Amino acid sequence: MVNHPNPWTPSARRRKPAELGKRVEESGCWFPHEIAGTDAWLYRLHEDEIAEILEAVDQVEARGLGILDIAREDFPLPALAPALSDIGAELKDGRGFAMIRGLPIEGRSKYQNAAAFWGISTHLGRAFSQNGAGHLLGHVCDQGSSVESVNGRGYRSAEGLGFHADGCDVAALFVLRLAKSGGQHRICSSVALYNEMLCRRPELARALTYHFYRTRRGELPKDVTKAWFRQPVFSVQDGYFAARGASTTILRAAALPGVPPLTDHRREAMTYYQNLADELAIDIDFEPGDIEYAQSHVTLHARTPFEDWDQPKRKRHLLRLWMRVDGIRPLVPEIADEISRGITVAGVEPTAPLEPL
Repeated sequence: MVNHPNPWTPSARRRKPAELGKRVEESGCWFPHEIAGTDAWLYRLHEDEIAEILEAVDQVEARGLGILDIAREDFPLPALAPALSDIGAELKDGRGFAMIRGLPIEGRSKYQNAAAFWGISTHLGRAFSQNGAGHLLGHVCDQGSSVESVNGRGYRSAEGLGFHADGCDVAALFVLRLAKSGGQHRICSSVALYNEMLCRRPELARALTYHFYRTRRGELPKDVTKAWFRQPVFSVQDGYFAARGASTTILRAAALPGVPPLTDHRREAMTYYQNLADELAIDIDFEPGDIEYAQSHVTLHARTPFEDWDQPKRKRHLLRLWMRVDGIRPLVPEIADEISRGITVAGVEPTAPLEPL
């Protein structure tokens, strides 16, 4: 194996206190022309870093540790530690996203690949449940679901997904296999999106500070009786900006009992948000073995529809983690409360399935 030049280049990591209704100045604001032609956000693993990851996997496997049992101290990565610290700083105070490339996955077992992904990620945050089944390790693959159905989840569908932010501090994806065609991963700075909306259509930017109703998709936490919760799309807390998605969770909530209908003005704002995000997005070309981390409060992601392979063992498959990261940024209570609880259902224990269920 040959070490390739590493394109990783941190951003300036600068920020001024944000104020709702005014342009936000922070390194999480980036535009396509500033990134086009560079891979500054990509960290390419070196031989010694790969070797210690594989050794750490061998150690936890030899000890018989389940995925949920692997803690940071069980997965020492001294050679990679400085890079992971830098990536963590970039997620928190920089562009808000980063990718690690070069981890070998061919010939590795499901457990070995999952343990590598989980173990590396313990150095950046703590995984928590991402669905009502208690999955801390998720599987992004087509399971015949439709995002348009009442309780549909996009990660179980082959359909295109609009720009959105996952319900966590940092969303992580580990690429196992790609689709036959389509499935293009796209990301956009929600800070840049907000600034552009303020410039072009300030009245629509203001409309998205409304606390929208969002469906829980039938996954109700303990002691929660309402099928919806409320959050603004754009918000500022203690001088820190944050954004949520303006997509199907809002549209589907409008059909729930007790939820007022969406006004035409707010629908227009949501449509403009999606169209502008598409304009400001970049395409990320995944390779098997890639691990992407994105801070959900400043980064949106989307996916084009895809056509999959006929053979089950070739079908598109990504692993996913939703992670909490202490101190990543202050959030308005409505967002902080949801992220602190994750998606939990009474009586359901956390699990990390190695296969899609």
